[in-house]
Amino acid sequence: MLYSLKVAGAQTAASLADRLGITSVAVRQMLGRLHDDGLVDFEDSRETVGRPKRFWHLTDTGNQQFPDNHATLTADILASVSAVFGDAGLDKLISHREAATLSHYRNELTDLHSIDERVVRLAEIRSAEGYMAETTRDDSGALVLVENHCPICVAAKACQKLCRSELDVFQAALGPDVEIERFEHILKGARRCAYRITGKHTENRQLTMKL
Repeated sequence: MLYSLKVAGAQTAASLADRLGITSVAVRQMLGRLHDDGLVDFEDSRETVGRPKRFWHLTDTGNQQFPDNHATLTADILASVSAVFGDAGLDKLISHREAATLSHYRNELTDLHSIDERVVRLAEIRSAEGYMAETTRDDSGALVLVENHCPICVAAKACQKLCRSELDVFQAALGPDVEIERFEHILKGARRCAYRITGKHTENRQLTMKL
């Protein structure tokens, strides 16, 4: 139940029942228990016709049930590095992490030639790291990498350079033939991070020789 709300966002009891393959009555019972535990909450959306719909979503406590990679400790370490070694020391630490992460991703993607293959593999890697990543397409048909969870969210709030670093790593790992844009961002209030990924279109120019 929590996983479905994490991945798909706010949903009605009926949509959760369809997603989980159980009855709406069973879903409402589970939601009631989760609500009592402070893990989920709801908002009623008034429709122009008919009864209002109740949309359920995770609370902050609900989000905390997912892996955080010792986020508080990481944030404390980053703060200590900044205090002892200054911004230059913190930048050096982030650059080292960026280089190591990029090397790992490139090793995993090196034999994949199509953009789709690379993005799907990157999503698999990120899921293994706790980001609950998946790929989809937007209304224009563009490939989208979605990360439904941020295991370093606490650390990223303390040091937003980590987020900028990750975007740079994605761009470098996926290759020069790819353009990547982050259009949803957890730190800006979105429920997830989402990246639109498209291929760069280059014109083939032929050189002509004058006789």
